[in-house]
Amino acid sequence: MTDNSSEKHDSSEKQYCGYVAIVGRPNVGKSTLLNHLLGQKISITSRKPQTTRHNMLGIKTESDTQLIFVDTPGMHSNQPKAINRYMNRAAESAIRDVDVIVFVVDRNVWSEADEKVAEEVFSAQDSASKVPVIIAINKLDRLGSKAELLPHIEMLSKQFPNAQLIPISALQAQQLDELESAIKQHIPEGMHYFPEEQITDKNQRFLTAELVREKITRQLGAEVPYEVAVEIESFKYEGNICHIDALILVEREGQKKIIIGDKGSRLKNIGQQARLDMERLLDCKVMLKLWVKVRRGWSDDDRALRSLGYED
Repeated sequence: MTDNSSEKHDSSEKQYCGYVAIVGRPNVGKSTLLNHLLGQKISITSRKPQTTRHNMLGIKTESDTQLIFVDTPGMHSNQPKAINRYMNRAAESAIRDVDVIVFVVDRNVWSEADEKVAEEVFSAQDSASKVPVIIAINKLDRLGSKAELLPHIEMLSKQFPNAQLIPISALQAQQLDELESAIKQHIPEGMHYFPEEQITDKNQRFLTAELVREKITRQLGAEVPYEVAVEIESFKYEGNICHIDALILVEREGQKKIIIGDKGSRLKNIGQQARLDMERLLDCKVMLKLWVKVRRGWSDDDRALRSLGYED
């Protein structure tokens, strides 16, 4: 009788690991998709575009396969500030040197912004690396019937014949298993880069700063959130309590007044909502203090951006 035990052992030791870029225009649901694929919130979300500013790694390890998702800022044009140039560079760099690109589009919308992303995505696909592309047609839950989707699918199929199309609802987690299965078909064999329990490359200071910025973005109008940054000045544990001091930076005195609100009411509300999310994230009681400070022109100052963690 032939002993196949060594062969079985070798087979069981195989591992698969790959990078998956999630790209798309602003406000198409990339961060929501990442959070639902991971089953845990690591990327902030809002209905306002340009909420995501950094490439965020989300790591999902199941059995022999590790998927390293890269949630990118939405690509956009006609935005001249340094922070916008940084966000575009971050998104464009994520497309290179990945194993799969998930290009997220809306259920029935195709715009100039989508066209710009498509140019970047498919220039990567046509290069020597031949990066496979999956087009995730998002917000399926907002359709009256699936028949409404057919013209959009037909258009995308003709324009991008080499891409795989999968309709999904990131918000309702519909057909995400199918999307994940399609991604895994392109993941190469290789050792896992991260420990099984790790879900992101970002530290707790970064994640808590992002939670404060999320609450600001959700509460304020169209202009103010894009000229707001959050800097964690102090982060320390004392027993089972985490003490966090966060500085909210704005560019104008008027923005400072808006964030503070009448007798501090809005700032208090922002702090309360952020603290609850921080306690879920850190699994401990959080004492959060917030300040607002004017730093003029920070969003168009390369040196200021680097000091705030915006690195190329």
